[in-house]
Amino acid sequence: MTDDHRSGCPINLSLEVFGDKWSLLIIRDMIFGGKRHFRELLRSQEGISTNILADRLKTLVEIGMLTKADDPSHKQKAIYSLTEMAIALVPIMAHLGAWGRRYLPVTEELSIRAQLMEEGGPELWERFMRELRAEHLGDPLPEGPSVRQTLQAAYDRVVARKAMEEQPA
Repeated sequence: MTDDHRSGCPINLSLEVFGDKWSLLIIRDMIFGGKRHFRELLRSQEGISTNILADRLKTLVEIGMLTKADDPSHKQKAIYSLTEMAIALVPIMAHLGAWGRRYLPVTEELSIRAQLMEEGGPELWERFMRELRAEHLGDPLPEGPSVRQTLQAAYDRVVARKAMEEQPA
């Protein structure tokens, strides 16, 4: 064990990686939002600052959660990709979402994806991880509608319904 860590406890070591909210939110936005560029990640609903985002991206690359490469479509842009280490967080994200839905004051539109992830269980999570491996690691893409598209469509339906409900009669 090195002096860089408080202990060899797996929970402690995990918290050293995810001890701040921004790292998990960046991973969340990449997994569920398909965001791959700095500017896309900067537009997070939670309002991350540019210096914090740059620092967390650098750290996530250093610890092996993300890779960074030049974007072939734009010379001044970098594209970030999830590694297997980050893709393996899908079940944890599903459990965090389920816990949050159960115990915290969530909104319907922002919790619908968590609900579907919980209801879909391990089979859905594994399919989603296969899709993420195709997107980020170059694995073959599974056939059929993507999990991310299904989750986004559910979110869009809730937003549209709520907008209709708010209109005066």
